[in-house]
Amino acid sequence: MQVGQRVEDLPTPAFTVDLDVVKKNAQEMVQRFRALGVNMRPHMKTHKTLEGGDLMTGGSRRRIVVSTLAEARFFADGGFDDILYAYPLPFDKVGECAALAERLESFHVLVDSHEALTLLKRRPLPGGKRWKVWLKIDCENGRAGLRHTDPAALKLARAIAEEPTELAGVYAHCGNSYHCQGVPEIQSVARATTERVLEFMQKLQEEGVPCPVASIGSTPSCSHPVPEMAALHEVHPGNYIFYDVQQMGIGSCQLKDVAVRVLTRVIGHYPHRNQLLVDCGWTGLSLHSLGQLPTGFALVEGHPNLKLVGMTQEHGRIELVTGELDWAQFPLGSLLALIPYHACATAAMHPAYYVHVKGQVVATWKPVRGW
Repeated sequence: MQVGQRVEDLPTPAFTVDLDVVKKNAQEMVQRFRALGVNMRPHMKTHKTLEGGDLMTGGSRRRIVVSTLAEARFFADGGFDDILYAYPLPFDKVGECAALAERLESFHVLVDSHEALTLLKRRPLPGGKRWKVWLKIDCENGRAGLRHTDPAALKLARAIAEEPTELAGVYAHCGNSYHCQGVPEIQSVARATTERVLEFMQKLQEEGVPCPVASIGSTPSCSHPVPEMAALHEVHPGNYIFYDVQQMGIGSCQLKDVAVRVLTRVIGHYPHRNQLLVDCGWTGLSLHSLGQLPTGFALVEGHPNLKLVGMTQEHGRIELVTGELDWAQFPLGSLLALIPYHACATAAMHPAYYVHVKGQVVATWKPVRGW
């Protein structure tokens, strides 16, 4: 039982969460959009825990986004409702979606093809309940969704609005904000995505297609919202609860806002190659950064001249950016804290998070795993 321990006494590698920082991040995001009069539908995919969901929803356990059905079932079992499965509907999962739609007051699915919609229409819900379906549109993100300028998007929206389905909302992810550097670029993407979604909503209105919700989101765009976003109904950021080095580089946050660390211990000295070996490989950190940072795969807290140059499954290799290592500064068994490039990918590597206040573990959070 780790509760009550100091974080430096945890078995490594250990994923630690600063509870004060997480609470601050969650509260600040709520305040931003309360000031704009826009609802939040936070995304659970970063942390995948009931405790994180409580913080992000202010304890309401309502109006969330998930990216896997494992998450949807987990949060439903935990008392959450009004869940949007914001992933283009997988054809093999319609039955599982139907079970959730029957069970919950509001379970929403997302489509970007007539083929997926046809599967839903062939699977009517009992009691005359209508499927709540969101249309995914692509506003220059370049992943899922129909182009916002494509007439096929309007045609699909019109079809969704016909029984036994209903058009519950339009969803756009401004993931192109992840290519930004600095607040002006982030806000330019947020403004452009907002304008495109609202233009699409205007076309729906002109066509007589009812649609109650226009929604966009990404952690960068929601960390620095623009006034135009006040015309939206919902936003759906997720990473902000933890933040990470990637978000720092984009301009979403500062180092003080990053709530997570991966603790690792020095297990080897190799003077002939001027390297330390640590007990954190890619199974404790992920390879997501692909070494994009000057410090390698992560930042080593308090040691800007250290570089995590490579990882195997259970090992990490650290060397100096310049100069010779002072071995006495890093004795065998000593602890280092890695600040991850991508918190979502790193969190997914760990079966439990050690949540601490001022370095003392106060709880362990256990995320849902799988799809």
